[in-house]
Amino acid sequence: MKKQLLLEDGSVFIGEAFGDQRDIVGEVVFNTGMTGYQEILSDPSYCAQLVTLTYPLIGNYGINRDDFESISPSVGALIVKEAALHPSNWRNEETLDSFLKAKSIPGLSGIDTRRLTRLIRQHGTLKGMICPLETSVEDGMALLKETPLPTKQVREVSTRSSYSAPGRGDRVVLIDYGMKHGILRELTARGCDVVVVPFNATVEEVLRLHPDGVMLSNGPGNPEDVPEAVETVKALIGKVPLFGICLGHQLFALAAGARTTKMKFGHRGSNHPVQDLKTGKVDITSQNHGYTVEESSLDGLNIEVTHRALNDGTIEGLRHKHERAFSVQYHPEASPGPEDANHLFETFMEMIQTHKEETSHVKAY
Repeated sequence: MKKQLLLEDGSVFIGEAFGDQRDIVGEVVFNTGMTGYQEILSDPSYCAQLVTLTYPLIGNYGINRDDFESISPSVGALIVKEAALHPSNWRNEETLDSFLKAKSIPGLSGIDTRRLTRLIRQHGTLKGMICPLETSVEDGMALLKETPLPTKQVREVSTRSSYSAPGRGDRVVLIDYGMKHGILRELTARGCDVVVVPFNATVEEVLRLHPDGVMLSNGPGNPEDVPEAVETVKALIGKVPLFGICLGHQLFALAAGARTTKMKFGHRGSNHPVQDLKTGKVDITSQNHGYTVEESSLDGLNIEVTHRALNDGTIEGLRHKHERAFSVQYHPEASPGPEDANHLFETFMEMIQTHKEETSHVKAY
C-alpha cells in the first residue's frame, strides 16, 4: 500500500507503507547511524517521533532478542529508503516489518531520505504526518497545524513503580526518565545494587533508599516539561554523588540554574566527536538529543563545562564546582555506537567510593 509523508513546510514524499498501517502525526527527526536500527527503535528517547534513518538499507540483519533498549518501543514511526524483506544474520528471529506490525509502529519506505534529511537540516525539525494518498495537502496542513506535539513523553515511558536489579556492590538509585537498558547493564556489570525509580520520585523517596549514588537517565522531550524532576535533582545535589546522561544532563543543568534551548535539528547518530576539555582527548560518541544547555546561562553558576562537541561547539558535559555531580549530553553506554566514553561509569564509581570514604571518616569522629 502506498502512503505519503506530509511535512508542515508543504513537502510531500510518497512511499510504500510497511509495519502498522495506521496514520500518525509527529516530529520528524533523522539518525545518521549505519547500524543499530533495533536499538534506535527501542530507545525511549524517540518517544512519539517519526525517525528517519539516513543509511539506505534498513532491516538487513533482522530483529533479535538481545539488542533491545526497552521492552515496549515508543517510537512513533520509522522512515527508510529501503526495508529489507529477507534479512540474513545468525541472530535474526524476525523481519523488521513483522516487528513493527507486532508493536503497532507505522513504517514508510521507498522515499528519498537524503532529500528529507536535507530539508530538516535546512528548515530545522519539522512536524509531519504519514497518511493515505487520498489526503490532500490542504487537509494535511490543516491537521498538522491543529495537532499539538506531545509534552508528557517522560511520564509515558518512565516506569510506573520502583524495582530492583540486585547486586552486592554500591547502591545506585537510577531515576528513570526513559532509561535505555544499556545504562542498567553498565551498572549491574560493575556489581551495583540498582534500584530503578519513576521520574517523579521525590527527594525523600530517593534518600530513603540510602543510595551511594544517583544516576539520572536519558529520556524524551523538553526537559522543562518535567519541573518535578528538576526540583528533585536540585535537592539531591550535595547530598549524594550524581551522574546524568542526556536528558539527565539537561535536568542537572536546569537544577543548577542554567537554561536549555531546542536545537535546529539536534544530534542523532553514533559518530559524534566530543572533546574532554581537561585532557584534550576526543571520544567518538553515540548521541540522541534535540535540546542543549545554553552557554550564556552558565555565567555565575556553580557548574562548568567539561566536554564540547567538535562539530558545532555545543556543550556536551558539565560538572559541579563544589559538589560530586557531573553529566554528559551523549551516551557513554552506547547501544548503538562506540564505547569510547564507557570509562565515565568508572569515574562515577570512583566518585562514589571517595564520597563513602569521606563520609565514613566524618561519622567516625
